[in-house]
Amino acid sequence: MFTGIIEAVGRVCGSDEVAGGRRLTVDAGVTAEDVTPGASVAVNGVCLTATEIRGTRIGFDVIAETLRRTNLGRLRVGDRVNLERSLRVGDRLDGHFVQGHVDGTGTIRRRTQSAQECVVWVEPERSLIPCIIPKGSIAIDGISLTVAELQGAMFSVALIPTTLERTNLGDGRVGDPVNLETDMLIRAAVHNLGGQRVADTSTLTSLLERGEL
Repeated sequence: MFTGIIEAVGRVCGSDEVAGGRRLTVDAGVTAEDVTPGASVAVNGVCLTATEIRGTRIGFDVIAETLRRTNLGRLRVGDRVNLERSLRVGDRLDGHFVQGHVDGTGTIRRRTQSAQECVVWVEPERSLIPCIIPKGSIAIDGISLTVAELQGAMFSVALIPTTLERTNLGDGRVGDPVNLETDMLIRAAVHNLGGQRVADTSTLTSLLERGEL
């Protein structure tokens, strides 16, 4: 379990084919200090198991299914990745509960910049749309964010300068893929509705606010 509060931005220093997937090696800097083999680390929001630690470098074995369903399969040596170690009992929960189980990917379609904030518009896989509601939580590449608006098949998030400085979303360009994990409470609500496609997200929001789901 994670919080979506990024601890550090690491850098990919190895991506090698192995049987059944790839061995991904990330230079995690000081974040690697108390990581031991078998520990969970979220890499761009994907919960991975540390299999090898050499100094500040952590090795992860990533299976083919994960490579297909996330943006980890597109990573190259030198790319920056968001890192978060697993939540400990008693830690502050400053973001929201993030499982590290990516639901799917989205594509950055537009970004606008001002002195106060950067607004990023993302087009998610269509199957994720029922689980994305205004003011609901969403994790983008492991970052806990709040959905600002929905317009058609896209949603927006507003990024403050600190988020741009401390995560890799500051590097994100139009056309880039991002990992998405929707809020587990919203997913549960949609499931309770029978998994059907919710045409009007305001109806879902209203049901949640009244405690009827």
